[in-house]
Amino acid sequence: MRVQKFGTFLSSMIMPNIGALIAWGLITALFIPAGLVPKYFPSLTGFSEYVATMVSPMVTYLLPILIAYTGGKLIYEHRGGVVGATATMGVIMGTSAEIFIGEEGGSPMFLGAMIMGPLAAWSMKKLDGIWDGKIKPGFEMLVNNFSAGIFAGIAAIASMFLLTPVMKAI
Repeated sequence: MRVQKFGTFLSSMIMPNIGALIAWGLITALFIPAGLVPKYFPSLTGFSEYVATMVSPMVTYLLPILIAYTGGKLIYEHRGGVVGATATMGVIMGTSAEIFIGEEGGSPMFLGAMIMGPLAAWSMKKLDGIWDGKIKPGFEMLVNNFSAGIFAGIAAIASMFLLTPVMKAI
């Protein structure tokens, strides 16, 4: 029962983003150098090369961040989604940054997003619970926004150094 519930939770992060995955797949199939447009319409090579520049950023950044947002939203609504997506940027850049220091890396962080999005949202929910009902009226929005921003930044840095090595090992 627990395994089924966990599997349902994981699929709940992916299913709402199927449209984005399909869009990426179509752009890839049509416009990469081995795609249909360059193969059958050589006169559109320049156009195809330009459109194909979206392929790598979509799989590296857009899709993992959408997954992380969805996972965070499942845990703590919109606030959890924002914090989860922001925190996931750390694990994405943790693998991407390795390219610049001479190690291999830069792989799409779907699994990292599926871990960090919900984890950051759950942590933010617990953090908010500490001062729930203790903030003076009129300061709620200020405290909520600053706490989310500060926590998301810390979580992004933490995921860069703590979760990235785990994801590399996996």
